[in-house]
Amino acid sequence: MQNKISEVLLQNWDYAMDQEDWAPPLKDALDGVSSEQALWKPEGEAANSIWETVNHLTYYKERLLRKLKGLPKLPNAESNDDTFTVTESGEEAWEQAVSRLKKVHADLREIIEALGEGAYDWGGSGHAPGEEVMSLILHDSYHTGQIVLVRKLQGSWPSKRSFG
Repeated sequence: MQNKISEVLLQNWDYAMDQEDWAPPLKDALDGVSSEQALWKPEGEAANSIWETVNHLTYYKERLLRKLKGLPKLPNAESNDDTFTVTESGEEAWEQAVSRLKKVHADLREIIEALGEGAYDWGGSGHAPGEEVMSLILHDSYHTGQIVLVRKLQGSWPSKRSFG
């Protein structure tokens, strides 16, 4: 069976957020995380908190969504580090941050589905939409691994998981 490139993009988009494949999806990595756990960082300056990572992922998804919809660009962050900023605290703010991430992911899925086989046909400048989507899939996977590691370090990741 040969999958169309649009089907492969959608399948991997779903693996990144919702469906277990070789690694846990982002949804599972965030499941059950409290705001306190989301703000926790291991000692040292080498790691971001889960919440910082969620905000970072949301920023780049919103940026791509706006581009693919032809909307004005988000203001550029001064640096990539600025996309990891958390300015709120509390359970409600944390839940809103996760909801915002999931919503923009779902909104992008609709756009990706509409691209169909034209995902790599791009008359504009820069990368084709399919290239940018694949880049975000890899980006999500990378940062999901970081979230799982932070959860393991804080003891909030289950020692045994069942998945299927």
